[in-house]
Amino acid sequence: MTFEALVLQVLAGLATGSIYASLALALVMIYQATHLVNFAQGELAMFATYLAWSLINAGISYWPAFLITVGLAFVLGVLIERLVIRPVERAPVLAVVVVFIGLLVILNSVAGWIFTYTIKSFPSPFPEWMGVRYMAPHQVGAFGVTLIMLALLYLFFRFTPLGLAMRAAAQNPESSRLVGIRVGWMLALGWGLAAAVGAVAGMMVAPIVYLDPNMMGGILLYAFAAALLGGIDSPFGAVVGGLVVGVLENVLGAFVIGNELKLVVALALIVGVLLVRPSGFFGTVHVSRV
Repeated sequence: MTFEALVLQVLAGLATGSIYASLALALVMIYQATHLVNFAQGELAMFATYLAWSLINAGISYWPAFLITVGLAFVLGVLIERLVIRPVERAPVLAVVVVFIGLLVILNSVAGWIFTYTIKSFPSPFPEWMGVRYMAPHQVGAFGVTLIMLALLYLFFRFTPLGLAMRAAAQNPESSRLVGIRVGWMLALGWGLAAAVGAVAGMMVAPIVYLDPNMMGGILLYAFAAALLGGIDSPFGAVVGGLVVGVLENVLGAFVIGNELKLVVALALIVGVLLVRPSGFFGTVHVSRV
């Protein structure tokens, strides 16, 4: 293992880790609102990526198709919350988990039915001049797009009245209702934003893994490991966890366990975090007094 090879793997890990961070952030946003993990988050991202592929094939250039897809994903997320999640919000936890799994299967099957299960290539919009010594153009571009999106989300939730209302509704719905916040709609908008963030992750990862209905299975596992590592209720932790998971995956896969066993890294992280520190590094530790 040379220093140059190590730097190459670390930078490549940061690029892929930024994509994991995006999807992990979407998982955290849903968890803050429902205290449940949305197992269909990856399939939502995959379906949105197919919409982008259809728009591009219809003759729309990449960036307009990108923005349209983010908007469509947002609307899809809001509709799913209103039509599917809202009727079962007071149901037992197991019933809601079954709904999430049902959404996963439905979205996967509908995508396969409409677009077939044939593997398709997805274009990268980043020109060759964006490449640097240790990173390919798409890696540099995906890292940059993800950082811009995360910065915009931070500004939105930190400084806008709507963002603050959404945070309040997710953290303390009862008090939010008392001050006039429409909690139901805030949660629906949260679902929409999570779907939009996942769509960005799907469009950034599709040129790397190719496009097919099962493309997000492994990616969701890495994102889940990132969310647990950083703290399942911490947006900042999700971002840090995604970058850490991306670097660990690349470095260990290249120099220790081989590329064939890279998925073991995510599984080991999930088990290790749940055993040693279930709240993650930045998550809230809940203490019960008895």
